[in-house]
Amino acid sequence: QEGLVELGGGSVQAGGSLTLSCTSSEYTWDSFDMAWFRQNPAKERVGVAVLTVDGSTRYADSVKGRFTISKDSAKNTLYLQMNNLRPEDTAVYYCAAVPYRPSASWTSLATQYYTHWGQGTQVTVSS
Repeated sequence: QEGLVELGGGSVQAGGSLTLSCTSSEYTWDSFDMAWFRQNPAKERVGVAVLTVDGSTRYADSVKGRFTISKDSAKNTLYLQMNNLRPEDTAVYYCAAVPYRPSASWTSLATQYYTHWGQGTQVTVSS
């Protein structure tokens, strides 16, 4: 879908860092629960990190302690800071969003929960 633009992918050696960003000219991120997903070829898309409107976060076990999701409301930009990258982090990373609903806001890592998706950005980690 249009409206979400991811930047920041690239190639890095194991142990290195990258920061992904996701912005939009159509949507205001303060009105959306946001998440990052990743997908390898021939594999399903899996959730990496979630940030809800009220500031709650959730991380996949595989990235806890290494990745940090955050948001700069003034810049209307979502970030994923990735440290100590490993070859198994290699994937296409997607930004996802769903309009905030006070009665149904969850730190969900399920793809079905999100209604808006970016085009993805490739992250390659070499050993």
